[in-house]
Amino acid sequence: MLPQLMQQASQGWGWLVLVALGTAVVSYLLGCFNGAVVVSRYILRDDVRGHGSGNAGLTNFYRTFGGPLTVVVILSDVVKALVAVLLSAWVVGLLCPELVPLGKYWSGLFCLLGHMFPATFQFRGGKGILSGGAIVLVLDWRIALVVWVGFLVLAIATRYVSLGSCWAGLSFPFASAFVYRDLLITLFAIGIGALVLWKHRGNIVRLVKGTESKFTLHKKSAPAAPAKAPEEDKEGDA
Repeated sequence: MLPQLMQQASQGWGWLVLVALGTAVVSYLLGCFNGAVVVSRYILRDDVRGHGSGNAGLTNFYRTFGGPLTVVVILSDVVKALVAVLLSAWVVGLLCPELVPLGKYWSGLFCLLGHMFPATFQFRGGKGILSGGAIVLVLDWRIALVVWVGFLVLAIATRYVSLGSCWAGLSFPFASAFVYRDLLITLFAIGIGALVLWKHRGNIVRLVKGTESKFTLHKKSAPAAPAKAPEEDKEGDA
């Protein structure tokens, strides 16, 4: 993508910078719409971040509340990611069709940043697995196959959602490098994968120690204890 990027830049940096900044801001703001927080705070009147792991992700929401509203959380996190990437692809395609794959990775990175560190919710968001998984689906079917199959196999076989999530973060850069064989795309993929692994650093430690919690079907229980600090969370939330 570097030759195409340089060629486009030579024709005018202004449009290139404007599109890059515009898609980054829009993607980040879309990412800030956190389904778990919105549903729990404004529909259930009980912030999900005050329960369980304290993480604003799908797994913690499901563990805490369960029910049909979990589907709303899933749809909101999937749709925002798809809109961010597809909108960016459309805009970049108008400027330079050859840069569309790079534009998808660019917008995907900022959408995940918004999901993980939402300015609208005190920068306390989710871990990006659900939104990241949706982004992968519109990049390339081969990358999606590697990431999703590995995630599902590990999560189902071991019941450690966090283990499948770590596979997704680790395999994504390698799959992207193999498919596109492009330095810039690989660098963006490394950034996305690194964010996912960083958000799961506590889970990785517990997996090594053998103290990580396994995923179970939702059961109604007594109110959970107040959440600990984000770096001390207990679940492999999405």
